[in-house]
Amino acid sequence: MTHTRTRLERGRNALGPALELVHTGRAPTRAVLTTALGVTRATAGAVASELQTLGLITVDSRPGGATGSHGRPSHRLAIDPGGPVALAAQVHADGFRAALVGLGGHLHATTPACTTVAADPKQILGEVVAAGADLLRETGRHCVGAGLAVPSAVAEPEGTALNPLHLAWPAGAPVRDIFNECLAEAGITAPGYCGNDVNLAALAEHRHGAGRGAAHLLCVATGHRGVGGALVLDGRLHSGSAGLAMEVGHLTVDPTGRPCHCGSRGCLDVETDPLALLEAAGRTPGPEGSLLDQARDLLRAEYATDPAVRAAAHAVIDRLGLGLAGLVNILNPDRIILGGLHRWLLEADPDRLRGLVETRSLWGRSGTVPVSACTLDYNSLVGAAELAWQPVLDDPLAALPT
Repeated sequence: MTHTRTRLERGRNALGPALELVHTGRAPTRAVLTTALGVTRATAGAVASELQTLGLITVDSRPGGATGSHGRPSHRLAIDPGGPVALAAQVHADGFRAALVGLGGHLHATTPACTTVAADPKQILGEVVAAGADLLRETGRHCVGAGLAVPSAVAEPEGTALNPLHLAWPAGAPVRDIFNECLAEAGITAPGYCGNDVNLAALAEHRHGAGRGAAHLLCVATGHRGVGGALVLDGRLHSGSAGLAMEVGHLTVDPTGRPCHCGSRGCLDVETDPLALLEAAGRTPGPEGSLLDQARDLLRAEYATDPAVRAAAHAVIDRLGLGLAGLVNILNPDRIILGGLHRWLLEADPDRLRGLVETRSLWGRSGTVPVSACTLDYNSLVGAAELAWQPVLDDPLAALPT
């Protein structure tokens, strides 16, 4: 027992890094964990055992695919499916979604709602927190924290939504404070965090999805309205001096184009979002379902058969390609991932979009930047959960009750 305690004390600082390696899928076995941490097998074993005791991972000693340093089967490591969860919430122009997200980005429960978002943030945040509280009661899971994704730049350290252009919220609404107030009123004592929805989507994709392994990851995505962007550099979000970086939606791609909410014209925000596609195709948005769902269904059902839909998609793709090429020239990413409607435009005509990025960017001519689709369902929710999980990843013993 004394030797085990000594190994754990030496490895306590490794608990967080070890958990993050398992959380992101980079340490599927104890042998890989040992190598990645640069510790002895005994210390890695003590660290894995402590994380298992905390209810965060499972350690399976049955023979697996990887072997230890002396040829013996290595213990397999995985996220404990019955472990704690984070409450994740997302507000968008057409309503909200709440979910419970475990380590590894695993969604355990989710509930959507389409509703009119009122000008008072407290109303919709109260509804989404109430929905999340219902999920927690139904599942009986322990909640480590809560994260909120919003379609606005979020200023730090204040936690205010500076430009919720597609919501009626006042500029500078203190969304993080309101979110925490709603959590307390719902009886959830865990801390709440908030961030921009596309920033959080990029973080989730970098840790669990299409962005894994990228050193300079550019993510551009449509929400239910508008367009956002994010940059992940060496595993960290580039948020600028006050959390306001990467407002790529207001990059002009057609100087004579549609008026934008920001006061300019022809921004990506209004030229390549779901409403732009529907209008270009001559379709009037219906009352059922979100604009994002309607645009997706139109592409998938009629792109191949309706010339008007195909022409509309090509026009939107061309503007998106111009915007991406400009971003490549400025940022020099090693990978681009696309979400929302942009993901489905890439799916509809990958050669057209990739060709535009290659021919219109300086670096594309000498070395093509890979352009691929986001792969996570509800990546903004998963990213919101990452905010709540971060204190646990930093120091599991300090963040969790013992």
